Amino acid sequence: MRMILFVTLLGSLFVQAQETKIKKVPITRTSATSGQEMFVTYCAVCHGKDGKGDGPAVEALKGKPADLTQLAKKNGGKYPENHVVATISSVSTPAHGSKEMPMWGPLFSSVSSNQGEVHLRVANLTRYIETLQEK
Repeated sequence: MRMILFVTLLGSLFVQAQETKIKKVPITRTSATSGQEMFVTYCAVCHGKDGKGDGPAVEALKGKPADLTQLAKKNGGKYPENHVVATISSVSTPAHGSKEMPMWGPLFSSVSSNQGEVHLRVANLTRYIETLQEK
C-alpha cells in the first residue's frame, strides 16, 4: 500500500513538472531610469530578486539561470560590464547557450523607438546588476 502511494506521488510530481511552462507575455513598460525596477520586472522571475538564480520560474527552465551576484568574482574581482551590456542587448550569443533568456535589446526597442532610451535602459540595468555583486 505504501509503495503504491509513493509511486502515485512520484507520478503526480513528474506530471506536474512536465506541465510547468513559462507564460510569455508582452513586455511591461518600466522607468528607463530605474535599473532596480527593470530588474524586478524583467529579470527577477528567473534570476531571483537578489540575482542568485533562484526566481520562481526556475522549475520551468531547461537550465539554472546565472547567479548574477558572482559575475565579478568569476571575472577576477572585476565586474564584466561590457559582457553584461552585450548579454542584455543580445550583441553577444544568447545567454545560457539557449534562447530562454529574452534578448532585451529588441524588447526595449519595442517599448521605445528612441535608441537613446534603449541605451539608457541597458546602462541602468547593467549598473543595477553591478550593485548585486558579492563583496
